[in-house]
Amino acid sequence: LEVIWTGIPALILIVIAIPSLRLLYDQETLPVAEPDLTIKITGHQWYWSYEYPDYDGLEFDAYILGDDELAEGQPRLLTTDSTVVVPVDKYIRLQITSEDVIHAWALPAAGVKMDAVPGRLNEIWMKIEQPGMYYGQCSELCGLNHGYMPIMVEAVSDAAFGTWANEQLASRGTTDDADIPMRRSPSRGHR
Repeated sequence: LEVIWTGIPALILIVIAIPSLRLLYDQETLPVAEPDLTIKITGHQWYWSYEYPDYDGLEFDAYILGDDELAEGQPRLLTTDSTVVVPVDKYIRLQITSEDVIHAWALPAAGVKMDAVPGRLNEIWMKIEQPGMYYGQCSELCGLNHGYMPIMVEAVSDAAFGTWANEQLASRGTTDDADIPMRRSPSRGHR
């Protein structure tokens, strides 16, 4: 009788564990050999820095906007002065790290949450299928102003992404002859 009480639950756990472990592995593995876009994200006390390694020179910091800076309809405590822009229906590799303490970059609508750990580069991927504005926050208690580290991601068409990237590079004085969208060149590689 004890063998049955022990054996049946153990068998059930094994049957549940095998597909669960496979699913966990698949969630972390990029479903394509090479992503369409890579974004390096660095957490700081208390803002995020973004770098697009595929677009040399395209990097910026994103700070929370104060109540007096918000435009009509912008959500309080979730709006930043700079927006991460990504193309829809593309595989995006996120490389996440931290400059100081442990943070967590979380974008719930995209199913993404990854710790930002100093000295470590964690990778995860996302693919946003609908255009729009997506909001997230730091999800790891990281100090006094932890609640003031919002994340804003705007998903746009390929053409709109190409236009945005060109405008950003032009405003920073960076030019490149590669095609937009999704610039790639053998000399650029991923960092």
